[in-house]
Amino acid sequence: MDQRKRPTIKDVAIEAKVSVATVNRVLSGSGVVRQGTRERVRLAAEQVGFYGMGALRSRVAAARPRYRFGFLLHQPGRAFYHNVASALSLAAEAVGDCEIEVRTEFLDDLSPQNIASRMLALGGECDALGVVAAVHPLVVQAVEALQARNVPVFALISQISATGEIHYIGLDNWKVGRTAAWVFEHVCREPGKLGILVGNHRYRCQEMNESGFRSYFREHAPGFTLLEPVLTFESRAIAQEMTEKLLADNPDISGLYIAGGGITGAIAALRSTGRAGKLVVVGYELMDVTRTALLDGTLTFLISHPLARIAQEALAGMVRAVSAPNENGNFTTILPFEIYTRENI
Repeated sequence: MDQRKRPTIKDVAIEAKVSVATVNRVLSGSGVVRQGTRERVRLAAEQVGFYGMGALRSRVAAARPRYRFGFLLHQPGRAFYHNVASALSLAAEAVGDCEIEVRTEFLDDLSPQNIASRMLALGGECDALGVVAAVHPLVVQAVEALQARNVPVFALISQISATGEIHYIGLDNWKVGRTAAWVFEHVCREPGKLGILVGNHRYRCQEMNESGFRSYFREHAPGFTLLEPVLTFESRAIAQEMTEKLLADNPDISGLYIAGGGITGAIAALRSTGRAGKLVVVGYELMDVTRTALLDGTLTFLISHPLARIAQEALAGMVRAVSAPNENGNFTTILPFEIYTRENI
């Protein structure tokens, strides 16, 4: 017969390093107890095997703040944005001190008018909003309208404001562009022509990618010839067509920098023209299609967002912004980027 003493409220209090009265307040759901203390009591109760765990879990869960955060992402057919959405959902499930409902919309129409309209609509249903958007007066106007309603707005992946007034979670894209340039300087056998694909210059991340890229060559490798950027308008079909034309017009091209949307189209063009594996190619985001392209040599080098970290920092920033609306702090977080070759995936 098991003679062990059944754990008591006092045992929980000792394990949690709080008073018995605090444990009683957590169990009853009455009184003011900080959420962190509630969680500590819950963990202590689990550790000692407290008999009232069911009631304790319910009380702690009921006391957690509840938030609804909205996210506007790009086209539903793009694997990268599905990966972003998955990362956000996983990060929300892992948050222990509050309950977060994530609402995600994928937009086919990327016009500033539609993005601004959806921002205002989704922002009206949520406590905070995250958005991937190009810089445009209508988008900035929508941000200002939401902030006036005390709905914090976070720019994901691409900054919306150059002044830092809008929270941003993403990379230092100047460094990203310079890193891509470093690859070409060190991998190309000799200086030559380099093509550049850009989705849309209104995306600040892409504009900074290209600026950093060009600045590196001006400083360190002026022997390379950088062609004028070709716009893909974030479209796979346009990216494939424009890449095929770029390769046909420049048969002596040495490399291709895919600085914006349309990487799947560019990969398809490299393969269809027989140029896959014959050029140095730098692109973005590790996903199934780019992983395969690295392995077969179509891509040389890949720079990728740390999606789990981006999701965690976005949610943490939103919680801080919503829970302390009068602080007027800036919750911008610049994260290190990931680098892949076929040798480390």
